[in-house]
Amino acid sequence: MHSTLIVARMDVQSAAEVAGLFGEFDRSEMPHRMGTRRRQLFSYQGLYFHLQDFDGENGGELIEAAKTDPRFVGISQDLKPFIEAYDPATWRSPADAMANRFYHWTAAQ
Repeated sequence: MHSTLIVARMDVQSAAEVAGLFGEFDRSEMPHRMGTRRRQLFSYQGLYFHLQDFDGENGGELIEAAKTDPRFVGISQDLKPFIEAYDPATWRSPADAMANRFYHWTAAQ
């Protein structure tokens, strides 16, 4: 499984609107097209955390391929009033907001 964590800024008052936008998006076939297995959204003191898990190791490639889909473009536009780049001076794409995992552990089955 491949995971990404996007860090940005969000007013906690916007949580319901953001959750609603993703709820609608996730009811479409887009998550399956991108290989998304699970999406979790968190907020903490003005920060927004978007944890996304993908089947396999090619989640980034599938997202890149989906970026031109009108539904992907649409949700990106719809989120703009609510989600702000963590560092607007350096943000060019979602890749600039992704945290780097430096430790991973999985329980034995």
